[in-house]
Amino acid sequence: MKILDMPPFAPVLMESTRAMGYNLEAAIADIIDNSIAAGARNIYIDFSPYDAVPFVSILDDGEGMSETQINDAMRYGSQSSLNMRASTDLGRFGLGLKTASLSQCRCLTVITKQGSQVEARRWDLDEIYHKGTWALLSLSPEEIESIPQFQSQLKAQKSGTLVLWEKLDRMLNGAKATDRLMSRQMEYVREHLSLVFHRYLAGENGISKLNIRMNGLEIEPKDPFLLGRSTVFQADERFIIEGYPVQVSCYMLPHISNLTKREKAALGGTEGLTKDQGFYIYRNKRLLVWGTWFRMHRKDELSKLARIRVDIPNALDHLWTLDIRKSTAVPPDVIKNNLARIVDRISEGSKRAWTFRGKREISDDGSHLWSKTKVREGTVYSLNREHILLQLLEQTLDSEQKKLLEKYLRLAEGNLPLNQLYVDLNNEEQVNIRKEKDAENEALETVKMILANIAESPMRDAQIRLMMQTDPFCNYKKVVDILAKELNT
Repeated sequence: MKILDMPPFAPVLMESTRAMGYNLEAAIADIIDNSIAAGARNIYIDFSPYDAVPFVSILDDGEGMSETQINDAMRYGSQSSLNMRASTDLGRFGLGLKTASLSQCRCLTVITKQGSQVEARRWDLDEIYHKGTWALLSLSPEEIESIPQFQSQLKAQKSGTLVLWEKLDRMLNGAKATDRLMSRQMEYVREHLSLVFHRYLAGENGISKLNIRMNGLEIEPKDPFLLGRSTVFQADERFIIEGYPVQVSCYMLPHISNLTKREKAALGGTEGLTKDQGFYIYRNKRLLVWGTWFRMHRKDELSKLARIRVDIPNALDHLWTLDIRKSTAVPPDVIKNNLARIVDRISEGSKRAWTFRGKREISDDGSHLWSKTKVREGTVYSLNREHILLQLLEQTLDSEQKKLLEKYLRLAEGNLPLNQLYVDLNNEEQVNIRKEKDAENEALETVKMILANIAESPMRDAQIRLMMQTDPFCNYKKVVDILAKELNT
Protein backbone atom coordinates (compact mmCIF):
# COMPACT_ATOMS: atom_id res chain seq x y z
CA MET A 1 0.00 0.00 0.00
CA LYS A 2 1.27 3.42 -1.00
CA ILE A 3 0.42 6.70 0.68
CA LEU A 4 -0.35 9.55 -1.68
CA ASP A 5 0.10 13.11 -0.49
CA MET A 6 -2.86 15.05 -1.94
CA PRO A 7 -2.73 18.68 -0.85
CA PRO A 8 -5.78 20.70 -1.89
CA PHE A 9 -5.54 23.07 -4.83
CA ALA A 10 -5.31 26.47 -3.13
CA PRO A 11 -7.48 28.62 -5.46
CA VAL A 12 -10.36 26.13 -5.39
CA LEU A 13 -10.30 25.47 -1.65
CA MET A 14 -9.99 29.11 -0.65
CA GLU A 15 -12.82 30.15 -2.95
CA SER A 16 -14.95 27.30 -1.58
CA THR A 17 -14.41 28.27 2.06
CA ARG A 18 -15.86 31.70 1.29
CA ALA A 19 -19.29 30.06 1.11
CA MET A 20 -19.39 28.80 4.73
CA GLY A 21 -22.37 31.02 5.53
CA TYR A 22 -20.78 33.96 7.31
CA ASN A 23 -22.66 37.22 7.25
CA LEU A 24 -20.84 40.48 7.94
CA GLU A 25 -21.88 40.62 11.60
CA ALA A 26 -20.69 37.09 12.37
CA ALA A 27 -17.45 37.65 10.46
CA ILE A 28 -16.46 40.73 12.46
CA ALA A 29 -17.52 39.04 15.72
CA ASP A 30 -15.15 36.18 14.88
CA ILE A 31 -12.26 38.63 14.52
CA ILE A 32 -13.13 40.21 17.87
CA ASP A 33 -13.01 36.74 19.47
CA ASN A 34 -9.33 36.61 18.53
CA SER A 35 -8.75 40.07 19.99
CA ILE A 36 -10.31 39.08 23.31
CA ALA A 37 -8.22 35.89 23.40
CA ALA A 38 -5.14 38.12 22.90
CA GLY A 39 -6.03 40.13 26.00
CA ALA A 40 -7.29 43.24 24.20
CA ARG A 41 -9.09 45.91 26.22
CA ASN A 42 -9.78 48.27 23.33
CA ILE A 43 -10.94 47.42 19.82
CA TYR A 44 -11.35 49.95 17.03
CA ILE A 45 -13.47 49.13 13.98
CA ASP A 46 -13.14 51.55 11.10
CA PHE A 47 -14.59 51.53 7.61
CA SER A 48 -14.73 53.81 4.62
CA PRO A 49 -16.29 53.46 1.17
CA TYR A 50 -14.67 56.71 0.02
CA ASP A 51 -11.00 55.73 -0.05
CA ALA A 52 -9.32 54.79 -3.30
CA VAL A 53 -9.56 51.26 -1.94
CA PRO A 54 -12.67 50.88 0.30
CA PHE A 55 -11.76 49.04 3.49
CA VAL A 56 -12.83 47.65 6.85
CA SER A 57 -10.24 47.46 9.62
CA ILE A 58 -10.30 45.93 13.10
CA LEU A 59 -7.49 47.04 15.44
CA ASP A 60 -6.86 45.80 18.98
CA ASP A 61 -4.38 46.58 21.74
CA GLY A 62 -3.79 42.93 22.65
CA GLU A 63 -0.44 41.24 23.12
CA GLY A 64 0.21 40.91 19.38
CA MET A 65 1.93 37.95 17.67
CA SER A 66 5.44 36.80 16.97
CA GLU A 67 6.63 35.79 13.51
CA THR A 68 5.80 32.15 14.23
CA GLN A 69 2.41 33.01 15.69
CA ILE A 70 1.27 35.15 12.76
CA ASN A 71 2.35 32.43 10.32
CA ASP A 72 0.27 29.90 12.26
CA ALA A 73 -2.65 32.32 12.46
CA MET A 74 -2.68 32.71 8.66
CA ARG A 75 -2.32 28.97 7.99
CA TYR A 76 -5.55 27.07 7.25
CA GLY A 77 -6.36 24.57 9.99
CA SER A 78 -3.51 25.66 12.21
CA GLN A 79 -5.21 24.34 15.36
CA SER A 80 -7.19 21.15 15.84
CA SER A 81 -10.61 21.48 17.44
CA LEU A 82 -9.69 18.43 19.53
CA ASN A 83 -6.76 20.15 21.22
CA MET A 84 -7.11 21.37 24.79
CA ARG A 85 -7.27 25.17 24.83
CA ALA A 86 -7.13 27.86 27.46
CA SER A 87 -10.41 28.28 29.29
CA THR A 88 -10.64 31.88 28.01
CA ASP A 89 -10.08 30.94 24.35
CA LEU A 90 -13.06 31.90 22.16
CA GLY A 91 -11.74 30.09 19.05
CA ARG A 92 -12.48 26.55 17.97
CA PHE A 93 -11.26 25.31 14.57
CA GLY A 94 -8.29 27.54 13.76
CA LEU A 95 -10.09 28.86 10.68
CA GLY A 96 -12.02 31.90 11.89
CA LEU A 97 -9.57 34.66 10.95
CA LYS A 98 -9.24 33.44 7.36
CA THR A 99 -12.72 32.12 6.58
CA ALA A 100 -14.52 35.01 8.30
CA SER A 101 -12.39 37.66 6.61
CA LEU A 102 -12.33 36.17 3.12
CA SER A 103 -16.07 35.58 3.22
CA GLN A 104 -16.36 39.38 2.90
CA CYS A 105 -13.26 40.42 0.94
CA ARG A 106 -10.66 39.14 -1.54
CA CYS A 107 -7.64 40.68 0.17
CA LEU A 108 -6.84 40.09 3.84
CA THR A 109 -3.87 41.79 5.48
CA VAL A 110 -2.85 41.14 9.08
CA ILE A 111 -0.26 43.37 10.74
CA THR A 112 0.89 42.59 14.26
CA LYS A 113 3.25 44.37 16.65
CA GLN A 114 5.16 43.32 19.76
CA GLY A 115 7.37 46.15 20.94
CA SER A 116 9.62 47.08 18.04
CA GLN A 117 8.89 43.88 16.13
CA VAL A 118 6.31 44.29 13.36
CA GLU A 119 5.13 41.48 11.07
CA ALA A 120 2.58 41.54 8.26
CA ARG A 121 1.02 38.78 6.12
CA ARG A 122 -1.50 38.92 3.30
CA TRP A 123 -3.84 36.55 1.54
CA ASP A 124 -4.82 37.98 -1.86
CA LEU A 125 -7.23 35.65 -3.66
CA ASP A 126 -6.46 37.21 -7.05
CA GLU A 127 -2.75 36.56 -6.50
CA ILE A 128 -3.46 32.97 -5.44
CA TYR A 129 -5.65 32.41 -8.51
CA HIS A 130 -2.89 33.54 -10.87
CA LYS A 131 -0.11 31.63 -9.11
CA GLY A 132 -2.15 28.50 -8.34
CA THR A 133 -0.34 28.01 -5.01
CA TRP A 134 -0.69 28.79 -1.31
CA ALA A 135 0.98 32.15 -1.89
CA LEU A 136 0.96 33.83 1.49
CA LEU A 137 2.60 37.26 1.09
CA SER A 138 5.02 38.54 3.72
CA LEU A 139 5.13 42.34 3.56
CA SER A 140 8.38 44.26 3.79
CA PRO A 141 8.87 47.11 6.30
CA GLU A 142 8.43 49.61 3.45
CA GLU A 143 5.17 47.99 2.35
CA ILE A 144 3.90 48.01 5.93
CA GLU A 145 4.75 51.70 6.31
CA SER A 146 2.73 52.49 3.19
CA ILE A 147 -0.51 51.15 4.73
CA PRO A 148 -2.48 54.17 6.06
CA GLN A 149 -4.24 52.22 8.84
CA PHE A 150 -0.87 51.12 10.22
CA GLN A 151 0.51 54.64 10.16
CA SER A 152 -2.50 56.22 11.86
CA GLN A 153 -3.30 53.52 14.39
CA LEU A 154 -1.09 50.52 15.15
CA LYS A 155 2.32 52.20 14.76
CA ALA A 156 1.85 54.29 17.91
CA GLN A 157 0.84 51.30 20.08
CA LYS A 158 3.19 49.12 22.15
CA SER A 159 1.46 46.01 20.91
CA GLY A 160 -1.63 44.89 19.05
CA THR A 161 -2.97 43.48 15.82
CA LEU A 162 -4.57 45.14 12.79
CA VAL A 163 -6.87 43.14 10.50
CA LEU A 164 -7.47 44.91 7.19
CA TRP A 165 -10.09 43.92 4.60
CA GLU A 166 -9.81 45.23 1.04
CA LYS A 167 -11.43 44.29 -2.27
CA LEU A 168 -14.82 44.07 -0.54
CA ASP A 169 -16.55 42.13 -3.30
CA ARG A 170 -19.02 40.21 -1.11
CA MET A 171 -19.71 43.10 1.21
CA LEU A 172 -20.37 45.71 -1.46
CA ASN A 173 -21.64 43.26 -4.09
CA GLY A 174 -21.27 45.71 -6.96
CA ALA A 175 -23.52 48.34 -5.37
CA LYS A 176 -23.36 51.85 -6.83
CA ALA A 177 -24.31 53.70 -3.62
CA THR A 178 -21.53 52.05 -1.61
CA ASP A 179 -21.63 54.69 1.12
CA ARG A 180 -25.27 54.02 2.02
CA LEU A 181 -24.87 50.26 1.70
CA MET A 182 -21.77 50.12 3.89
CA SER A 183 -23.25 52.45 6.52
CA ARG A 184 -26.41 50.34 6.75
CA GLN A 185 -24.45 47.08 6.98
CA MET A 186 -22.13 48.43 9.66
CA GLU A 187 -25.12 49.59 11.70
CA TYR A 188 -26.28 45.94 11.73
CA VAL A 189 -22.78 45.04 12.91
CA ARG A 190 -23.03 47.58 15.73
CA GLU A 191 -26.33 46.08 16.94
CA HIS A 192 -24.97 42.55 16.68
CA LEU A 193 -21.80 43.27 18.64
CA SER A 194 -23.68 45.17 21.33
CA LEU A 195 -25.66 41.98 22.03
CA VAL A 196 -23.09 39.22 21.43
CA PHE A 197 -20.41 40.86 23.60
CA HIS A 198 -22.70 42.69 26.03
CA ARG A 199 -21.20 41.02 29.11
CA TYR A 200 -17.70 42.09 28.05
CA LEU A 201 -18.86 45.60 27.18
CA ALA A 202 -20.57 45.93 30.56
CA GLY A 203 -17.51 44.68 32.46
CA GLU A 204 -19.13 41.77 34.26
CA ASN A 205 -17.43 40.30 37.33
CA GLY A 206 -14.73 37.83 36.32
CA ILE A 207 -13.89 39.49 32.98
CA SER A 208 -12.13 42.70 32.08
CA LYS A 209 -14.26 45.45 30.60
CA LEU A 210 -13.98 45.66 26.83
CA ASN A 211 -14.33 48.88 24.84
CA ILE A 212 -15.30 48.69 21.18
CA ARG A 213 -15.51 51.78 18.99
CA MET A 214 -16.80 51.96 15.45
CA ASN A 215 -15.60 54.96 13.47
CA GLY A 216 -14.93 56.62 16.81
CA LEU A 217 -18.36 55.94 18.39
CA GLU A 218 -18.50 53.63 21.41
CA ILE A 219 -20.68 50.52 21.18
CA GLU A 220 -22.97 50.26 24.21
CA PRO A 221 -23.92 46.86 25.71
CA LYS A 222 -27.39 45.54 24.94
CA ASP A 223 -28.59 43.47 27.90
CA PRO A 224 -31.31 41.01 26.76
CA PHE A 225 -32.31 40.28 30.38
CA LEU A 226 -32.66 43.87 31.61
CA LEU A 227 -30.79 42.95 34.79
CA GLY A 228 -32.05 45.05 37.67
CA ARG A 229 -35.50 45.30 36.11
CA SER A 230 -36.26 41.63 35.55
CA THR A 231 -37.44 39.11 38.09
CA VAL A 232 -35.06 36.27 38.93
CA PHE A 233 -37.44 33.39 38.43
CA GLN A 234 -35.51 30.87 40.49
CA ALA A 235 -32.14 30.32 42.08
CA ASP A 236 -29.29 29.60 39.66
CA GLU A 237 -28.75 25.93 38.91
CA ARG A 238 -25.43 24.27 38.22
CA PHE A 239 -24.88 20.97 36.41
CA ILE A 240 -21.59 19.13 36.21
CA ILE A 241 -21.06 17.56 32.78
CA GLU A 242 -17.88 15.52 32.21
CA GLY A 243 -16.33 17.36 35.13
CA TYR A 244 -17.17 20.86 33.82
CA PRO A 245 -19.86 23.22 35.16
CA VAL A 246 -22.90 24.39 33.19
CA GLN A 247 -24.76 27.23 34.92
CA VAL A 248 -28.40 28.13 34.25
CA SER A 249 -30.05 31.43 35.26
CA CYS A 250 -33.75 32.20 34.67
CA TYR A 251 -35.20 35.69 34.21
CA MET A 252 -38.69 37.09 33.74
CA LEU A 253 -38.86 40.40 31.88
CA PRO A 254 -41.29 43.09 33.03
CA HIS A 255 -44.41 43.58 30.92
CA ILE A 256 -43.73 45.87 27.96
CA SER A 257 -46.13 48.50 29.30
CA ASN A 258 -43.78 48.95 32.27
CA LEU A 259 -40.69 49.56 30.13
CA THR A 260 -39.16 52.85 29.05
CA LYS A 261 -39.02 53.79 25.37
CA ARG A 262 -35.30 52.99 25.34
CA GLU A 263 -35.88 49.57 26.92
CA LYS A 264 -38.68 48.80 24.46
CA ALA A 265 -36.43 49.71 21.55
CA ALA A 266 -33.59 47.56 22.93
CA LEU A 267 -35.91 44.55 23.18
CA GLY A 268 -37.38 45.10 19.73
CA GLY A 269 -40.89 45.96 20.96
CA THR A 270 -43.65 43.35 21.05
CA GLU A 271 -42.22 41.56 18.00
CA GLY A 272 -38.79 41.34 19.60
CA LEU A 273 -40.21 39.94 22.83
CA THR A 274 -41.86 37.11 20.92
CA LYS A 275 -38.94 36.42 18.59
CA ASP A 276 -36.17 36.52 21.20
CA GLN A 277 -37.76 34.50 24.01
CA GLY A 278 -36.09 31.31 25.17
CA PHE A 279 -32.50 30.23 25.70
CA TYR A 280 -29.38 32.40 25.54
CA ILE A 281 -26.28 30.22 25.25
CA TYR A 282 -22.97 31.76 26.33
CA ARG A 283 -19.57 30.24 25.78
CA ASN A 284 -17.01 31.89 28.02
CA LYS A 285 -19.59 34.71 28.42
CA ARG A 286 -19.72 35.32 24.66
CA LEU A 287 -23.25 34.92 23.29
CA LEU A 288 -23.52 32.13 20.70
CA VAL A 289 -27.19 31.34 20.19
CA TRP A 290 -30.31 33.10 21.39
CA GLY A 291 -34.06 33.26 20.93
CA THR A 292 -34.74 29.51 20.74
CA TRP A 293 -36.39 26.86 22.91
CA PHE A 294 -34.49 24.00 21.19
CA ARG A 295 -37.90 22.39 20.42
CA MET A 296 -38.60 21.99 24.14
CA HIS A 297 -41.33 24.64 24.03
CA ARG A 298 -43.30 26.49 21.40
CA LYS A 299 -42.79 30.23 20.99
CA ASP A 300 -46.03 31.95 21.87
CA GLU A 301 -47.35 35.22 23.21
CA LEU A 302 -47.71 33.98 26.76
CA SER A 303 -44.10 32.83 27.17
CA LYS A 304 -42.50 35.87 25.55
CA LEU A 305 -41.24 37.29 28.86
CA ALA A 306 -39.11 34.24 29.64
CA ARG A 307 -35.32 34.27 29.18
CA ILE A 308 -32.93 31.49 30.25
CA ARG A 309 -29.18 32.13 30.33
CA VAL A 310 -26.93 29.08 29.97
CA ASP A 311 -23.18 29.42 30.55
CA ILE A 312 -20.98 26.68 29.08
CA PRO A 313 -17.16 26.31 29.02
CA ASN A 314 -15.25 25.75 25.76
CA ALA A 315 -14.23 22.33 27.08
CA LEU A 316 -17.75 21.08 26.22
CA ASP A 317 -17.74 22.31 22.59
CA HIS A 318 -17.79 18.74 21.32
CA LEU A 319 -21.11 18.09 23.06
CA TRP A 320 -22.86 21.19 21.69
CA THR A 321 -22.21 20.58 17.96
CA LEU A 322 -20.69 24.04 17.64
CA ASP A 323 -20.15 25.15 14.02
CA ILE A 324 -17.26 27.16 12.55
CA ARG A 325 -19.22 30.44 12.60
CA LYS A 326 -20.10 29.88 16.28
CA SER A 327 -23.69 30.68 15.44
CA THR A 328 -25.19 27.22 15.92
CA ALA A 329 -25.15 25.11 19.07
CA VAL A 330 -27.37 22.17 19.96
CA PRO A 331 -27.57 21.03 23.59
CA PRO A 332 -26.73 17.37 24.19
CA ASP A 333 -29.35 15.12 25.75
CA VAL A 334 -27.54 15.08 29.09
CA ILE A 335 -28.03 18.86 29.36
CA LYS A 336 -31.38 18.95 27.55
CA ASN A 337 -32.92 16.66 30.16
CA ASN A 338 -31.92 19.06 32.95
CA LEU A 339 -33.21 22.08 31.03
CA ALA A 340 -36.62 20.63 30.13
CA ARG A 341 -38.06 20.95 33.64
CA ILE A 342 -36.78 24.53 33.93
CA VAL A 343 -38.48 25.41 30.63
CA ASP A 344 -41.85 24.26 31.94
CA ARG A 345 -41.57 26.31 35.12
CA ILE A 346 -40.40 29.57 33.58
CA SER A 347 -42.82 29.47 30.62
CA GLU A 348 -45.70 28.98 33.05
CA GLY A 349 -44.38 31.90 35.10
CA SER A 350 -44.32 34.11 32.00
CA LYS A 351 -47.86 33.04 31.18
CA ARG A 352 -49.07 34.09 34.63
CA ALA A 353 -47.30 37.43 34.31
CA TRP A 354 -49.18 38.18 31.08
CA THR A 355 -52.52 36.76 32.09
CA PHE A 356 -52.82 38.13 35.62
CA ARG A 357 -50.68 41.26 35.63
CA GLY A 358 -52.61 44.18 37.13
CA LYS A 359 -53.76 42.15 40.19
CA ARG A 360 -51.79 40.54 42.95
CA GLU A 361 -51.48 36.81 43.05
CA ILE A 362 -53.32 35.26 46.01
CA SER A 363 -53.26 31.78 47.41
CA ASP A 364 -55.36 29.10 45.76
CA ASP A 365 -57.20 28.46 49.02
CA GLY A 366 -58.68 31.97 48.98
CA SER A 367 -62.05 33.01 47.58
CA HIS A 368 -61.75 34.55 44.11
CA LEU A 369 -64.17 36.65 42.12
CA TRP A 370 -63.80 34.29 39.18
CA SER A 371 -63.60 30.51 39.08
CA LYS A 372 -61.75 28.55 36.41
CA THR A 373 -62.98 25.07 35.50
CA LYS A 374 -61.31 22.62 33.13
CA VAL A 375 -63.74 20.78 30.86
CA ARG A 376 -63.21 18.48 27.90
CA GLU A 377 -63.73 21.32 25.42
CA GLY A 378 -61.31 23.67 27.21
CA THR A 379 -61.52 26.14 30.12
CA VAL A 380 -64.68 27.75 31.45
CA TYR A 381 -64.64 30.96 33.51
CA SER A 382 -67.55 31.69 35.84
CA LEU A 383 -68.32 34.17 38.61
CA ASN A 384 -67.88 32.68 42.06
CA ARG A 385 -71.35 32.12 43.51
CA GLU A 386 -69.80 31.62 46.98
CA HIS A 387 -68.34 35.12 47.11
CA ILE A 388 -69.48 36.78 50.33
CA LEU A 389 -70.71 39.96 48.61
CA LEU A 390 -72.92 37.96 46.25
CA GLN A 391 -74.28 35.88 49.13
CA LEU A 392 -75.20 39.01 51.11
CA LEU A 393 -76.88 40.51 48.06
CA GLU A 394 -78.99 37.39 47.49
CA GLN A 395 -80.21 37.55 51.11
CA THR A 396 -81.91 40.87 50.29
CA LEU A 397 -83.70 39.56 47.19
CA ASP A 398 -86.94 37.67 46.70
CA SER A 399 -87.10 34.59 44.49
CA GLU A 400 -87.93 36.47 41.25
CA GLN A 401 -85.12 38.96 41.84
CA LYS A 402 -82.70 36.12 42.49
CA LYS A 403 -83.68 34.56 39.14
CA LEU A 404 -83.06 37.87 37.34
CA LEU A 405 -79.66 38.23 39.03
CA GLU A 406 -78.67 34.68 38.04
CA LYS A 407 -79.68 35.33 34.42
CA TYR A 408 -77.56 38.48 34.40
CA LEU A 409 -74.54 36.62 35.84
CA ARG A 410 -74.84 33.84 33.27
CA LEU A 411 -75.18 36.43 30.50
CA ALA A 412 -72.00 38.18 31.68
CA GLU A 413 -70.11 34.86 31.87
CA GLY A 414 -71.28 33.73 28.43
CA ASN A 415 -70.20 36.96 26.76
CA LEU A 416 -66.79 37.39 28.35
CA PRO A 417 -64.63 38.87 25.48
CA LEU A 418 -61.75 36.41 25.86
CA ASN A 419 -60.38 36.87 22.34
CA GLN A 420 -60.28 40.64 22.65
CA LEU A 421 -58.77 40.42 26.13
CA TYR A 422 -56.01 38.21 24.74
CA VAL A 423 -55.23 40.78 22.04
CA ASP A 424 -55.30 43.69 24.52
CA LEU A 425 -53.08 41.90 27.02
CA ASN A 426 -50.44 41.48 24.35
CA ASN A 427 -50.49 45.08 23.22
CA GLU A 428 -47.98 47.59 24.45
CA GLU A 429 -50.72 49.29 26.44
CA GLN A 430 -51.53 47.61 29.74
CA VAL A 431 -55.20 46.99 30.46
CA ASN A 432 -56.18 48.97 33.58
CA ILE A 433 -59.78 49.33 34.67
CA ARG A 434 -59.02 51.76 37.51
CA LYS A 435 -56.07 53.11 39.42
CA GLU A 436 -54.71 51.02 42.27
CA LYS A 437 -55.61 53.65 44.89
CA ASP A 438 -59.17 53.92 43.59
CA ALA A 439 -59.52 50.16 43.68
CA GLU A 440 -58.28 50.05 47.28
CA ASN A 441 -60.71 52.77 48.38
CA GLU A 442 -63.61 50.96 46.71
CA ALA A 443 -62.66 47.70 48.44
CA LEU A 444 -62.51 49.57 51.78
CA GLU A 445 -65.96 51.10 51.28
CA THR A 446 -67.40 47.73 50.30
CA VAL A 447 -65.98 46.07 53.42
CA LYS A 448 -67.47 48.77 55.66
CA MET A 449 -70.86 48.22 53.99
CA ILE A 450 -70.61 44.45 54.52
CA LEU A 451 -69.62 44.90 58.17
CA ALA A 452 -72.69 47.07 58.72
CA ASN A 453 -74.92 44.37 57.18
CA ILE A 454 -73.50 41.52 59.25
CA ALA A 455 -73.33 43.41 62.57
CA GLU A 456 -76.09 41.24 64.07
CA SER A 457 -75.21 38.03 62.25
CA PRO A 458 -74.38 35.01 64.46
CA MET A 459 -71.80 34.03 61.79
CA ARG A 460 -70.13 37.46 61.93
CA ASP A 461 -66.62 36.27 62.95
CA ALA A 462 -66.62 33.47 60.39
CA GLN A 463 -67.72 35.88 57.66
CA ILE A 464 -64.96 38.35 58.60
CA ARG A 465 -62.38 35.56 58.41
CA LEU A 466 -63.77 34.64 54.99
CA MET A 467 -63.41 38.23 53.78
CA MET A 468 -59.76 38.24 54.88
CA GLN A 469 -59.20 35.45 52.32
CA THR A 470 -61.48 36.87 49.65
CA ASP A 471 -60.49 38.62 46.42
CA PRO A 472 -60.04 41.62 46.27
CA PHE A 473 -60.14 42.42 50.00
CA CYS A 474 -57.16 40.21 50.82
CA ASN A 475 -54.99 42.23 48.40
CA TYR A 476 -55.01 45.40 50.50
CA LYS A 477 -53.23 45.64 53.85
CA LYS A 478 -55.39 48.52 55.10
CA VAL A 479 -58.53 46.46 54.46
CA VAL A 480 -57.13 43.34 56.11
CA ASP A 481 -56.03 45.38 59.16
CA ILE A 482 -59.58 46.73 59.59
CA LEU A 483 -61.02 43.22 59.37
CA ALA A 484 -58.48 41.90 61.87
CA LYS A 485 -59.37 44.72 64.28
CA GLU A 486 -63.06 43.84 63.94
CA LEU A 487 -62.31 40.28 65.00
CA ASN A 488 -60.68 41.51 68.22
CA THR A 489 -63.47 43.88 69.24
